[in-house]
Parts: sequence; C-alpha cells; structure tokens
Amino acid sequence: MNPSDPTGNGSKGRQGFKVGFLLAAALVIGVLLALALIERPAPESAPGSPPQAAIEIDVTAVRPAAESGDAEAQWKLGLACARGQGVPQNYAEAAQWYRRAAEQGHAAAQAALGELYEAGQGVPYDEAEAARWYRRAAEQGHAGGQYSLAVLYVLGRGVPRDLAQALQWYRRAADQGNAQAQYHLGTRHRDGDGLPLDLVEAHKWLSLAAAQGLPDAARARDELKRKMTREQIAESRRRVEAFSPAAPPRESPGGVPKPQ
Repeated sequence: MNPSDPTGNGSKGRQGFKVGFLLAAALVIGVLLALALIERPAPESAPGSPPQAAIEIDVTAVRPAAESGDAEAQWKLGLACARGQGVPQNYAEAAQWYRRAAEQGHAAAQAALGELYEAGQGVPYDEAEAARWYRRAAEQGHAGGQYSLAVLYVLGRGVPRDLAQALQWYRRAADQGNAQAQYHLGTRHRDGDGLPLDLVEAHKWLSLAAAQGLPDAARARDELKRKMTREQIAESRRRVEAFSPAAPPRESPGGVPKPQ
C-alpha cells in the first residue's frame, strides 16, 4: 500500500484506467480487423467469393516458353507454382516468374505479384510494394488490380486512406464485371456511404454481383428488395439488362496494352 494513500483508492484508480485503456485498444484493433475482412475477403478461398474458372496449365509445355522470355508463359508458370499445379507449391518461385512477366508489362502478373507482397508469400510482406504493382496492373485496365488497389485505399494500407480514389477504382473494376467491386458499390449506394443513397443503383450492382455467384451480394440484394417499390425494382432490372461489361485494353504478346 502507498503510505501517502492509506485507502488504496489511488492504486485502484490507476488499475481501472489501465483496464479501460486495454479494453479500448482491443476494441479498436477488433474494428480494424473486421473492416479488413469485410473489404477484402481472402483470394480464391473466401466463402463470399464467386467461383473462379480454373486455368489449365501444362507446365511441361509452358516452361520452355517462359525460360525464353514469353511473358504470358512466365505468368502461367508463376500461377502453377503458386497453386502447386503440376509442380510443388512454391511461392518464392512463383514470385520470380510473376516478376519477370510483370516487368515486361503483363498486367495479370503485376496484380499477382501485388497479391504476394500483400500476403507476404514468397516475398517480404510489403503493402507499399503491393500497392505499386496493383497500380501498374490497374492502370492497364486489369479489373483485379483495380479492385485490390481500391481496397488498399479504403483501408489506408500501402497508400494514404482515400475513399474518393477507392470509389474510382471500384467503379472501373465493376464496369468490367468484377463481382467484388460491384458488391461494394451496391452496399455503398444502399447505405449512402461515400456515394449517393440510391436503392435502385444499389440493387443493380448487387444483382450483377449475385448473378456471378457472390452469396453476400445475393443476400444483400434480397434484403434490399423488401424495402423497394415495384417501380424501383423494375428500373433496377432494366439497368441490369442494359449493363454490358467494359472491354479491358487489348494486349500485345508481351502484355503491353495496344492503343485502341
């Protein structure tokens, strides 16, 4: 006991402050983790992700072309290494092949290399480097790179937090048919979060994402539908029917977009 505080009240006050501080810190960390999980489900394995078409890779046929400098073959060989498809899974080797293709301007390889940096798989964990490669892919029109860059802007990871930039990249990815970006546009229009409150537009984006097999989008669409008038639902359906995904830039054999 502190001789100057025989009642012990001062000690109890300090202990209460420490407990309160720790609880508040834990709450903040929990909120940040929840936001990260909401904005970015884990690639491929996330329960809320739409099914992805499998890419068949003949490693025996692809490797000679990759070793001779073909960017598309290098990307495919990197993908095989990352998935353990035809070869033992090896993220470090995947990163090497992705990098060789990415440095030639192959957009899919740039986005894939960004994913490895964001996850710290085969390369050091580096969010700024992830953002750099996502941006290079995004600026070439790669929808996955655009979506991933948008998420980093929402969370302020590797780039300054900037909702306006995030929404710009979400929209560009959604216009190309990226289901996750469509889902986030839908929920933000539904909630008026960074975008105008617009139930018709929200229902449109959620419907487009749900049509690609995104369960979260289907649930959100069905819940939203109960709050809409028949006229609003009919207008949303008209917009869905009129939607046509924007074509990404055409690429040269090395992966560099050709002028339209």
